[in-house]
Amino acid sequence: MPAEKIPGWIKQVLMPELSEIKGELKAINTRIDSTNERIDSLRNEMNSMRNETKMEISSLRTTALKLKIADIEKRLAAAQT
Repeated sequence: MPAEKIPGWIKQVLMPELSEIKGELKAINTRIDSTNERIDSLRNEMNSMRNETKMEISSLRTTALKLKIADIEKRLAAAQT
């Protein structure tokens, strides 16, 4: 129904309410966008920490393997003497 055909009293009652609802929806959308940005930021930070942790674990494994090999070589050298 075109706006021109809406009775005046309905316009006076509904239009302010509809405008208020529209404003509230815009505010909600703004908060949702802000929340999504924070989620994306936290997700990126988490992925970064995950990658750092994987690299650290890999480094520790490499170090542990080198220590085991050095210990085995030491034991073999001691056994040969």
